[in-house]
Amino acid sequence: MRTPTVGDLLRHWRQERRLSQLELAGRAETSARHLSFIETGRATPSRTMIVHLSEHLEIPLRERNRVLLAAGFAPAYAEPALDTPAMTAVRGAMRQILIGHEPYPALAIDQNWTMIEANRGVALLIADVDPALVNPPVNALRLSLHPDGMAGRIINLAEWRGHIFARLARQAEVTASPALAELLTELRSYPGGEVELTLPEPDQSVVPLRIEHEGAHLSFLSVTTVFGTPMNVTVAELAIESFFPADEDTMKRLTANAR
Repeated sequence: MRTPTVGDLLRHWRQERRLSQLELAGRAETSARHLSFIETGRATPSRTMIVHLSEHLEIPLRERNRVLLAAGFAPAYAEPALDTPAMTAVRGAMRQILIGHEPYPALAIDQNWTMIEANRGVALLIADVDPALVNPPVNALRLSLHPDGMAGRIINLAEWRGHIFARLARQAEVTASPALAELLTELRSYPGGEVELTLPEPDQSVVPLRIEHEGAHLSFLSVTTVFGTPMNVTVAELAIESFFPADEDTMKRLTANAR
């Protein structure tokens, strides 16, 4: 198989973003002719031009490095391990958010939904799951939707599956990640049905997670937090999923449980 050139990769991302050469050229303030020459290999883009086009194509930082390598340049974005000194401030901020959110559940994940860290509130969500599903590395979505995971306790399982599938499909499309596409296929194979999200109910603001816990019905709203202006691959692929009580009864039960 032929190794993709820098032109191949830029054309791939332009098509992923559903842009014509003329549209991308207009956004990047270059000519469609020059862009065509880059994609066909008749012109060699500079490092600055590659970064410039990558920004307008919203290419993930990991894939920007791949485009730069294809053009013969060194990667621009580092990928430090989370436990290195360079990531101390990021780890500290992440842990502060997780601990500060207690007694409500919150967890940190990477791009593939691998759980990096979690606060004590998550124990309530994963009570009674198969121990095999919480052996590292733990995939948060697999843990949620697997028949031996949380699925048996999720009251609105079909609705929650529809929400997860729509979100994961969009993420797989934006990142062009084969791993996320494979994960989506796996999750769809689990039983539980699916409610396609179309128009919301008049009083509905978000899709809640409704779960049974010790005979009570708990309802949560999920909020995703990412780091602003990431400058390396590791930070760009981190996110924190926080769950807030969706009703007063859930808030009271979680507060009492923490005490």
